[in-house]
Amino acid sequence: MPQEKTTMFNVKEIDTEMIRVTIQEVYEALEERGYNPINQLVGYLISGDPGYISSYKNARNKIQEIDRAKIVEVLLKEFQKKNK
Repeated sequence: MPQEKTTMFNVKEIDTEMIRVTIQEVYEALEERGYNPINQLVGYLISGDPGYISSYKNARNKIQEIDRAKIVEVLLKEFQKKNK
């Protein structure tokens, strides 16, 4: 059966969702280990030092796979969506 419509594929939306999921997973891992996830993530984003992120549940490796500027971009966009 031939497909009549072209399916659109938006890489930017997929990247944004992947970053959201990763941040959530890292946040939860930090929380489970008893850390303040906000403080730890801010420390990491400002300094770039992965020592702020626990290796529990592979959180450190997950967060390091994403450019910190992209994480900040997604966080700001999410903030803007919620405050409109």
